[in-house]
Amino acid sequence: MSPVKLTIMRALFVKTFLSHSSTATSKTHEGNGSVSEQPRVDINGLQFPWNRIRLPDHVIPVHYHLLIHPNLTSLTFTGSVKIEIDVKHNITSVVLHSKNLQITVATIQDEFGHFLSHRPLQVLENLPHEQIAVLSPKPLLTGEKYFVHIEYKANLSDGFYGFYRSTYQTKNGETRTLASTHFEPTSARMAFPCFDEPHFKANYSIKIRRDDSHIALSNMPIERTVVLEGGLFEDHFEVSVRMSTYLVAFVVCDFKSVSGRTSSGIEVSIFAVPDKWAQTHYALEAAVKLLEFYEQYFNIYYPLPKQDLIAIPDFQSGAMENWGLTTYRETALLFDPETSSASDKLWVTMVIGHELAHQWFGNLVTMEWWNDIWLNEGFARYMEFVSVDATYPELKVEDYLLDTCFAAIGRDSLNSSRPISSAAENPTQIKEMFDTVSYDKGACILHMLRNFLTDDVFQSGIVRYLRKFSYKNAKNEDLWNSIANTCSEEDFTSGEFCYSSSQATKNAYRYAGEHLDLKEMMNTWTLQKGIPLIIVNRIGNVVTLRQERFLKTVLPSDPSWNSEQQGYLWHVPLTYMTSNSRKIGRYLLETKSDTVEMEEEVSWVKFNTDMNGYYIVHYEGDGWDSLINLLNKNHTAVSYKDRANLIHNAFQLVSAGRLSLNQALDLTRYLSHETHNVPLLQGLGYLEVFFRMIERRNIPDVTQNLKNYILQYFNHVIDKQTWSDEGSVSDRRLRSAVLELACDLGYPPCVKKANHLFSEWVGSNSTISLPTDVTETVYSVGAQRPEGWTYLLDKYQVSLSGTEKDKILGALASSMDSEKLSRLLDLGLEGVVIKTQDLSSLIYRVSRNPTGHFIAWNFVKKHWNQLVEKFQLGSFCIRNIIIGTTAQFSSKEELEEVKLFFESIQEHSSQLRVTQVALENLEKNIRWLERNLEPMRSWLLKNLQEA
Repeated sequence: MSPVKLTIMRALFVKTFLSHSSTATSKTHEGNGSVSEQPRVDINGLQFPWNRIRLPDHVIPVHYHLLIHPNLTSLTFTGSVKIEIDVKHNITSVVLHSKNLQITVATIQDEFGHFLSHRPLQVLENLPHEQIAVLSPKPLLTGEKYFVHIEYKANLSDGFYGFYRSTYQTKNGETRTLASTHFEPTSARMAFPCFDEPHFKANYSIKIRRDDSHIALSNMPIERTVVLEGGLFEDHFEVSVRMSTYLVAFVVCDFKSVSGRTSSGIEVSIFAVPDKWAQTHYALEAAVKLLEFYEQYFNIYYPLPKQDLIAIPDFQSGAMENWGLTTYRETALLFDPETSSASDKLWVTMVIGHELAHQWFGNLVTMEWWNDIWLNEGFARYMEFVSVDATYPELKVEDYLLDTCFAAIGRDSLNSSRPISSAAENPTQIKEMFDTVSYDKGACILHMLRNFLTDDVFQSGIVRYLRKFSYKNAKNEDLWNSIANTCSEEDFTSGEFCYSSSQATKNAYRYAGEHLDLKEMMNTWTLQKGIPLIIVNRIGNVVTLRQERFLKTVLPSDPSWNSEQQGYLWHVPLTYMTSNSRKIGRYLLETKSDTVEMEEEVSWVKFNTDMNGYYIVHYEGDGWDSLINLLNKNHTAVSYKDRANLIHNAFQLVSAGRLSLNQALDLTRYLSHETHNVPLLQGLGYLEVFFRMIERRNIPDVTQNLKNYILQYFNHVIDKQTWSDEGSVSDRRLRSAVLELACDLGYPPCVKKANHLFSEWVGSNSTISLPTDVTETVYSVGAQRPEGWTYLLDKYQVSLSGTEKDKILGALASSMDSEKLSRLLDLGLEGVVIKTQDLSSLIYRVSRNPTGHFIAWNFVKKHWNQLVEKFQLGSFCIRNIIIGTTAQFSSKEELEEVKLFFESIQEHSSQLRVTQVALENLEKNIRWLERNLEPMRSWLLKNLQEA
């Protein structure tokens, strides 16, 4: 599953600094039970036979026969499911999941089709655990096969989970309805009674009833269609492969499609609402190329005969990897050359790459439980970069890998972080696992491992993993054993080509002359939270290394420092370059401290080459001064990735109280000679974040001086930008970000040009095409005038381009008119003009606007219960709303206000880890300003005088 893209790519930096993602509250569990046993529920005098959140393993589902009949007029559906089960322990009831389904009939048959009772069976329901129990009149015996048959009815869901309704408007203004599914992580139970846990894999035979004006889609191709009475059709789909419940999918709609085939014969189709059919062609091209790449890279054929990709008009996340029927938000799949920018194209390509990677990582091999969701999401996130780099090298996707790791570090450097592999039990906790730690940190440690082992060793290891666990479930350690080519004693003695687990340490990748226990090494990255700080002290040709846990909210002078450091140790694969050699040095640091002896004395050393490792580096002594001097004299002596890494590390160390703000700002002075967009945007991004924070605190002298400094010092970069779509993807990304910031800061030439383009566009009744890379900047400038804002809102309502609507919404949210911002939020809450799916990103955007910050915060406080009802507790949208509206705060008074609000919603906030993330972010901002406001004031005065 892909998280939703909130704003244009430039916002990645702001979100990185503010650490926008969150994680799940976790408790220890054992085996197949819950974290704690609850009292058994009495229902009409009968006791519910199971008292844990997780299902018993007494029964194993083998095959589901599912019939679904949605009514798109009454917005209801009926269903029946016949589940073939194997009994592992004698039982008198079958416990499975069901949520918001009205059970009408339940029966059990033996394997010969004989009913165990001639009367419908009693069904008990445990609402808190979302479970039902079908009571059997006779014991179900170990080793026997039975069929559980349940008929039910329900309403199509109003939200974004289960089997839910979605609507769209045609270009003629007609509203049409469709029904679609989204089951991950725990919502298949909202569409049919099932064993809704990832390790209960089964086959599915699905039938869907519809009328002749609609089509039905599911995981597999249609085998045949039966004509029924009353103008109904029943589509019978081929039997699926074995898969988890959360991957089942079906859609009933009136969409149109475009199709193609891969070189191996897989039919690939892109579906969209009829009026947007013309926007599907790029996705088809990308999907075919990426699917072909994955078949070759994984050396395993895609196992289904078709792969459908469908753009759903109402969709909470970015996309979902349902096997054979991947579902997408429209902006994540559709590409309109007239309105989509270079960043939009990259986004679509990366999301498709992510979901298609899941067809192997997640679908073919599935994590055993949600505590290891990173095995799905971390891999899919990393394979985005591997696949897009191989298939579309011109998109320069590797530039965004740095942003991904910066985002992970921002989250992981807070004490409220969590281990990659963390316990999660209930649905809210499980939803919170879909966060920066699982996605971004997961991707970054895989990148570090690939760089460490070499591409070939890494690739062959994951192919072994996929082959060994195909159609099965896997745990964290299974991945490391596969990459290290270890196996069980049983496999070893049966002749499997692998190393026995007792010989794991002898299965040696030689690294700096040492043998390596890969599992032990990687456990330090997945089973403990946080990120290491590597402290480098160079004296002559001897480099002393120390490692600590890097924290931005606990300083070495704080009383809790020692306790927060205790027990943390990583096995860190270090890389470095020196003034005397471009050859990359390597060293595996497995202890708290060590020394490395260089062949000769060097004038500088730079660790974490190309930022291929997941760690922060601090240079003691004259280490930072040497690197600052290097950048000023010859910045190309290190790569653009190294330069961006140095800027990032410096400002992270400022937040942690390890480096002075003056030194970090001095380091950025070299940017006057920088030509690469990645370090330029990294330096500009930090200055922008500081500007926003100080502006909101109403400190006019520093605000004005910092604005003047940005516009003066980066004048050469701003003025050379053209208002066009020319150049490489890197050039276009820089243009979008720089011109947006310049106009936002009121740079007169920028504002003048944007106003001119906006007036021309309005004068043509929006028939002329604006350069796509600067469209949102032009809209934002135009939206500052009342008539411009109104025109854009009208245009928003009739636009058929999702990317255009997204840019318009960003512009509308940039207005300095508080009444307009309040109206915008109200429209989002109503969900008609602005769809509910866009409400959380709208709140985020309004909160970033200095005028809208408190408007957004007060809106969230007032409508909290409605927001939870719309998006579900623990969802990405709820986490984004909390972080988005609190991350701008930086005073003790605001901290107390946020605490009071969280206390007022204790029933909800106590279940969420994100509330702790929000509070810690706020505390970080307060401490940053306390330590750095005066140094910032002095540094600006000094450097503006010198300019």
